[in-house]
Amino acid sequence: MSRKLILTAIIAASICFVAGNAFWYLASPLWINRVVAEALPVELQMKTAATGEFHNADSVHHGKGVATIFKNASGTKVLRFTNFEAPNGPDLKVWLVKAANLKSSADVKASAWVALGPLKGNIGDQNYVIPNEVNLADYRSVVVWCEQFGVLFSAADLKPGS
Repeated sequence: MSRKLILTAIIAASICFVAGNAFWYLASPLWINRVVAEALPVELQMKTAATGEFHNADSVHHGKGVATIFKNASGTKVLRFTNFEAPNGPDLKVWLVKAANLKSSADVKASAWVALGPLKGNIGDQNYVIPNEVNLADYRSVVVWCEQFGVLFSAADLKPGS
């Protein structure tokens, strides 16, 4: 075989390898679901600090379920998603956002936020610990956010609990 043919084959194989991995990373969340079924710790089933229902960001980025913040007597705060469902995607995070009534990615970007960690699963009940220094009165929304592309997947406006 000639050197030119071998070089062409190596370049083609490299391109296919990179393109295949990029396709898998970007497209596989469309058909792979991550289901979570976490229980709420008994010690946190005391007081509901805030609650809200997830709504769609647009026709592609949508979500449903309930976001509830629980707080116990010692001050531990946990955000809980129940009956949660959203499309999967790359680099999804859970954020508390200061603004309310979020309709678009621009609304989220225009506000301050605090990250609670990666989304554990796109389906199911899950818990996120809220840092002690976070003042719940300052945050009015919960969002599922694609950090890599800066896209809002779903948001829930928080209303004070009982």
